[in-house]
Amino acid sequence: MEGKMDLQEYMTAGVENIMKNAVKVTLTNPAQSIFMTRFAVAAKAASRKRAMSEKEGEHIPAFLIASITSSCNLHCAGCYARAAHSCADTEPVEQLSTQEWDHIFEQAEEMGISFILLAGGEPMIRRDVIEKAGDRQNILFPIFTNGTLMNDTYFKMLKKCRNLVPIFSIEGREKQTDARRGEGVYEKVLSAMEEMQKEKLLFGSSVTVTKDNLEEVTSDAFIKKLEERDCKALFFVEFVPMSPELKELAPGDVEREYMNQRLVEIREKYQDMIFLSFPGDEKSSGGCIAAGRGFFHINSHGGAEPCPFSPYSDVNVRDTSLKDALHSGLFRELQSNGTLLDDHVGGCVLYENREKVERYFDRDL
Repeated sequence: MEGKMDLQEYMTAGVENIMKNAVKVTLTNPAQSIFMTRFAVAAKAASRKRAMSEKEGEHIPAFLIASITSSCNLHCAGCYARAAHSCADTEPVEQLSTQEWDHIFEQAEEMGISFILLAGGEPMIRRDVIEKAGDRQNILFPIFTNGTLMNDTYFKMLKKCRNLVPIFSIEGREKQTDARRGEGVYEKVLSAMEEMQKEKLLFGSSVTVTKDNLEEVTSDAFIKKLEERDCKALFFVEFVPMSPELKELAPGDVEREYMNQRLVEIREKYQDMIFLSFPGDEKSSGGCIAAGRGFFHINSHGGAEPCPFSPYSDVNVRDTSLKDALHSGLFRELQSNGTLLDDHVGGCVLYENREKVERYFDRDL
């Protein structure tokens, strides 16, 4: 793609296209279709709200990533969160409360944010927060989960709150998944998917893409297995090497080109599924979309960060509004100095340029 894509137009069109596809792929499920149709209307209203803010000089991204806990029950190999010391086995007392997260969701809805990706740690640990998310029917909450904590209580909640959409992490086949996530995890994820299928509940999957599993997770055989289980969305997330010895696993230009070609093919072939790639082609969308350009990240303690892979913050939403957090000095610096446009090897330009980001962060912003 030639030229620089308008980021606001790109993100707005992306939201509307996802909703259009979601309605199409759920027509065989009346309860889901009713919700998605209503949500499509809400998403358009949110888009108009963001467009109005844009005219007034206030850019509001369509997406927010919320790490609602730093606790996790697994020890996945190469986990960026544990490597960044933002994930642990136990939950620190200083994490945001149920009411604080609910207030963040309320502010996001008022601003016109349509999607809040719930992450962690393992977000299913915070059932209290997920219940509050379920009350915000004008926001769609993809929940990026390892799937091991799914139980009857959660399945009942998901039937009631259709705006909660689990995105199950899987690395390919059983051997690949268990090698990274632990023995028996693959079977637990499949069991959760089968129950979701039985209850006719919408769900997706997320794959951490490395040089080793790229061909497997983009293969027809892998995608067909997910399709047979009624998986409706597949996120491809590039592996971010958190140590020098893991750098060889990160996709490079050759692998990204292969991924882009396969995305064209599989989107054409599997039209009942939605395929999203992160970070995707950053250059064609005007560079990295973190730091409030397309999304930003709130960590479990309230810090507003550029993205989960760049755990730096100079403002906390406990001390200011969500909208004011978008005016973070760090965010403004990253948006204006060209860092988000830099070339990089791994899946995250901010992580690869972390020493530069740290220098900006240490300055009086």
